Amino acid sequence: MPRLKEVPKNKANAYINKYYDALFGDRDPAQEPGTATGTPGNWWTVFALVPYIFEHATKHFGMFGMFADKSVSQLDGVTRELGIMRAGYTQGSQFVFSQHCKAARRFGISDEKIAAIPYWEVSPIFDEKERAVLAWTDALILQGGRASDELFEALHSHLSDEDILELTYHVMGYNLHAVCCKALRLEYDDVPERICEVPVPAAGEVADWAGKAWSE
Repeated sequence: MPRLKEVPKNKANAYINKYYDALFGDRDPAQEPGTATGTPGNWWTVFALVPYIFEHATKHFGMFGMFADKSVSQLDGVTRELGIMRAGYTQGSQFVFSQHCKAARRFGISDEKIAAIPYWEVSPIFDEKERAVLAWTDALILQGGRASDELFEALHSHLSDEDILELTYHVMGYNLHAVCCKALRLEYDDVPERICEVPVPAAGEVADWAGKAWSE
C-alpha cells in the first residue's frame, strides 16, 4: 500500500480527472486500481494530493509519450529511453525501469539491448553514441553529476548542446520519480526493505569474527 493517502475520483479536479479517465475509464482508481499496462496506478492517485505538483509532473510527461498531443521533444526517443532505463535501473526503481523498457521497445530498442542495460559497460551490443549516453547517465545518477571533461566531449561528439540539456533534464526528472516511488511505496516499488540482518540458524553459533582464530 502507498504510504500516503490516495485521491478518489470525486475529489479530484478537472485536470486530474482527465488523466483518471484516460487511464482508468469510469472506475475510481482509489477503489478499483489497475491500468492497461498492469500497474496499480497509485502514482496518479497519490500525486493528485497536490494538484500543482501533479500538473507539473504530467507536463513533463506531455513532452513525449502517451500523453503528448504532439511530441515537443527534439531528442530522439532511443537516446532518451536508454538514459531513462539506466536511471531507473541504477536508482533501483522497478517501476521506472519496467515502464521504460516498454517505452524503449516502441522506439525500436531491441530486447537484447534492454536486457544488457544492467551491464552495459561490458556489453559489445551498444555503439559509441549509446555508450556515451549510458556513461553520462551513470555520471548523473551514480556520481551526482561529476562528469569528466573526457566524458562530456565523447557525448558532445554525438549530441548537440540542446540534446545534452534535454537528455540531462529527462534523466534527472525520472530520477526524481524513481526516488519518490521508492520512498512513498508507489507502483512496483511497493516492496519491503531487502537489506537486513540475516539471522543465524537456530542451532548455529555466532562467529567471533574478531576473535582468536582470526588473530593467529
